[in-house]
Amino acid sequence: MQIRRLLVLSVLLTGASLAWAQPTPIHHRLEGIDSLLEKLLDDYHVAGFSVAVVHKDSVVYAKGFGHRDYEKKLPATPNTLYAIGSSSKAFTAALVGKLFGDSLSLDDKVTKHLPQLHFKDGREADVTVRDLMTHRTGLSRYDFSWYVFNSDSRDSLLQRVVYMEPNADLRAKWQYNNFMYLAQGMIAERMTGKTWEENIKDRFFAPLGMVRSNFDVNDMAADADVSMGYTVTEEDAIEKLPYFEIRGMGPAGSINSSVLEMANWLKLWIGGGEYGGKRLIPSDFVKEAASSQMVIAGGLPTKYKDIYLANYGLGWMISSYRGHYQVEHGGNIDGFSASTSFFPADGLGIVVLTNQNGSAVPTVVRNLIADRWLELPAIDWNTRSVKPDTAMADTAKQEDLARIKGTRPTHGLPDYTGTYENAAYGTFLVNVVDDTLKAAVGKDRVWLSHYHYDVFEMKDIGEDGEADTAGGGAKINFRTGLDGKVESAVIPMDDPSGNPVEFKRQPTVTEVSQVQLQAYVGKYVVSGMTISITVKNGVLFMDVPGQTNYETVAQGNHNFKLKALNGFSIRFEINGGATQASTMYAIQPNGTFKATRVGE
Repeated sequence: MQIRRLLVLSVLLTGASLAWAQPTPIHHRLEGIDSLLEKLLDDYHVAGFSVAVVHKDSVVYAKGFGHRDYEKKLPATPNTLYAIGSSSKAFTAALVGKLFGDSLSLDDKVTKHLPQLHFKDGREADVTVRDLMTHRTGLSRYDFSWYVFNSDSRDSLLQRVVYMEPNADLRAKWQYNNFMYLAQGMIAERMTGKTWEENIKDRFFAPLGMVRSNFDVNDMAADADVSMGYTVTEEDAIEKLPYFEIRGMGPAGSINSSVLEMANWLKLWIGGGEYGGKRLIPSDFVKEAASSQMVIAGGLPTKYKDIYLANYGLGWMISSYRGHYQVEHGGNIDGFSASTSFFPADGLGIVVLTNQNGSAVPTVVRNLIADRWLELPAIDWNTRSVKPDTAMADTAKQEDLARIKGTRPTHGLPDYTGTYENAAYGTFLVNVVDDTLKAAVGKDRVWLSHYHYDVFEMKDIGEDGEADTAGGGAKINFRTGLDGKVESAVIPMDDPSGNPVEFKRQPTVTEVSQVQLQAYVGKYVVSGMTISITVKNGVLFMDVPGQTNYETVAQGNHNFKLKALNGFSIRFEINGGATQASTMYAIQPNGTFKATRVGE
C-alpha cells in the first residue's frame, strides 16, 4: 500500500511539473524577463532557482531556471521543493496570531504562556509575546548555539537562553534572534497540545493546498521533484552540500516548499488573511504583522534615493521600494536561499527559491521582477550585485600570515581528549582516532589539524570519511590550568562581547567502589584546621570549616577533583597493606598542603 501511494504521488507530481513546463501566456509587463533571469545562472554560478509571481489571487508567472540536481542535470521547475529557511518565520508568527485571535493579547507577558523561558537577568517578567516576534528582547543572535551545537530537543535548546548574556535593554535595539521564534512555536504547542509542525500543517498547509510542503529534510528528499543544495567554491565551481536538519529549531526556519505552493501563502497575505473565501488569519493581525513594529536601522536612502526604510513587523521586514510599500522576509540555510515578498498596495507577490548557499540571486530576481511589474525605470541589479569580494581575499591573505610555523602542541594528544561544555551553547567531544585529534561538534565530525602551539583548525570530514585538507577553518584554542592540565577550549563564535566562547573541560568520572570510598572517609588536620571527608550516594565530599561541603569527581589512582573549583583537587595516600588512607594532599593553585588523618 505504501509503495502504491508513492507511485501515485510520483505520477501526480510529474504531471503537475509537465503542466507548468508547457508554454503559458506571459503578462506584457514581464515580457523578456526570461532572458534576464536565465543570465543569472552563469553570472552567479548558481545551479538553479524557481520563481512565482502573484497578482491579487492569480499566479501570473511561474518558472524554473537551471537545475534542481546539478550532477544529474534534472531541471528546476515551479514545483521543485527547496528549503525556505527563515521565510518560515511568518508562518510561526501568524500561527500565534491566529491562536491568540481576539481574546488574547500579543502584549501578554511571555511568562503567562511559556513559563519555562528564562533570561539571565530575569527580564522575562517584562518580555511580551510581541517582543519575541519583533526581535527586541535585548538578546543577540547566539546562532552558533543551535546551528553548530544542534539539538532535536526544543526544551534543551530553550534552556540555553538563561545562560546567554543580553547586550541591550528590553525594546532598546533590534537584534535578530532565532531562539525567540523557537519560543513562539513552543507557545503554540503549549496552547494546543499539538506540535508546531502539526499546527502549521492543519491551520495553513491544508487549507492553502500546500500538500507537498513539509518540515523534514528526509521528507523533502523523498519527493519526486526536489532540489539538492549547493555552494560556490573560491574557484567558482558549484559544489553539493548535505541537507541541514533543523528539527529542534523548526519554528525559526524548517519549512521546505515550492514556489507554486508558496504562491498560495502570498495570496493569503495579499487577500488580508482570507483564502478561497475563508479567513485563515485574523485581519487585525495581518495589519499589525505587515506594519512597522520595531526599527531595524536608520534606513536612510543611499545609492538609490527611492529605496529606504528598514523596519520589522511580525515575522516580516518592512521597507519602501522605489515608492512602493514592500513586506519581505528572506531565508538561508545550508545550500538554499529564499525571498518571499508582497506589495500590499499593488496586490503583487514574488517568491524566489534557489539552491545556492547564501545567495544574492533571490534579491536580484525579486528586484528585476518588481521593476518590470511596477513599470519602474530599469536598474541593472545583476551588474550591481556581481562584484568580487576583495575584502574577503585580503582577509584570507592576512590569516595565512598569522600562523607561527615550527611550533608543537604543549601536551600529548590524549591530554586534549574529553567533553567540553558551555551552558549557553552545548557540548562537544574530543578524542584520538588513528593518532589524530577528532571532535564531535553537534551532528558534525571534524578533524583538528594543528595550527600552532595549542591552537588547532577544525576541518570538515566528508561523507566519505575523508577530511578537508585545504587551508583555513575555524580555530580552537586549548588552555592549560595552573596544574598543567588542559582545562578548557575557546572558540571564536557569536558571543555579543566579541570574545571567544570558553568551553570547560569536564572531569572524566572514574568508577570507585563503595569499599574503596570508605577507605578515604575520616577527619584530616592541616595547620590546625580539621577537614571531614564523607561519602553520600557514592560521591565523595570534602567539608571545609567556614566554607562549604565540596562535591568531588573521582579521577582514579586516589585522586579527586573539586567539581565547583577549577585547579583544585585532593589526593589520598594509603600505606602498604593498610585499609584506610593515612594522608590527604590538598592540591591548589597556590600550593600543595598535607593533611594527616586523625580519626573517623
